[in-house]
Amino acid sequence: MSITTELQEWYEFNQETIEALTEDGSDVGQPHTIEYHFAGSDFDLLEKAAVDAFKAGFEVGDAEELELDDGGVVFCFDAVVERMLDLDKLNADTDVLVKIAEKHKVHYDGWGTYFIEPERS
Repeated sequence: MSITTELQEWYEFNQETIEALTEDGSDVGQPHTIEYHFAGSDFDLLEKAAVDAFKAGFEVGDAEELELDDGGVVFCFDAVVERMLDLDKLNADTDVLVKIAEKHKVHYDGWGTYFIEPERS
């Protein structure tokens, strides 16, 4: 898959995720903690991707080792930032992070966030 096709798929994911959070009633007027996910089987390459994500302005968590269902091992980390649920900003983050993943031959695995309960008056 070309990087252009991959980015387009992630842009659609970003749009769908924002729409789902909005429909579920998350407070879109508040910044959300966005956790962008990376994984790879080579710890050294993943570490280099983490350094680049940090240099790009993201808070980077410690890498974790996970055992897969087939017994294999994968390493992963999150690049975290506070963001409004703004599609343009999330797409811009995606551009930066997918390029970092491509550069270091690791897997970019999208993002997640937490539901924010709207304040009641």
